[in-house]
Amino acid sequence: MKHLTRHLTFNIPARMGFVNITAEVEQAVAASGVAEGLCLVNAMHITASVFINDDERGLHHDYQQWLEKLAPFDASPERYQHNRTGEDNADAHLKRQVMGREVVVAITQGKLDFGPWEQIFYGEFDGRRPKRVLIKILGE
Repeated sequence: MKHLTRHLTFNIPARMGFVNITAEVEQAVAASGVAEGLCLVNAMHITASVFINDDERGLHHDYQQWLEKLAPFDASPERYQHNRTGEDNADAHLKRQVMGREVVVAITQGKLDFGPWEQIFYGEFDGRRPKRVLIKILGE
């Protein structure tokens, strides 16, 4: 069995943002030499996400607006008990839970086996510091 592990690091300057990481994942798949297998991509921080969707600016804006309605940023300890610990990012934890921790994509004939329009994104909900993403590829 072949395998490859890579880490990507992101430091998003805004509190929330999305980065298309499909090309980086495709490069890792090519470097792995795996023709048939699986590719796991996961955010290694509890206020960040990895998800699959369309790379369309309006959709990303809609996601940001929707997530802010579901879990609005509020640094005060009145809204979120988590913020009573001295943190100000309870909303980011909730947004990550909605958007998901990881994705698994099949590798077929050495390529990511996507449906139409699918791309892989890193989602940041409490930016302004470095965070890692794991790419783990297994197969033959």
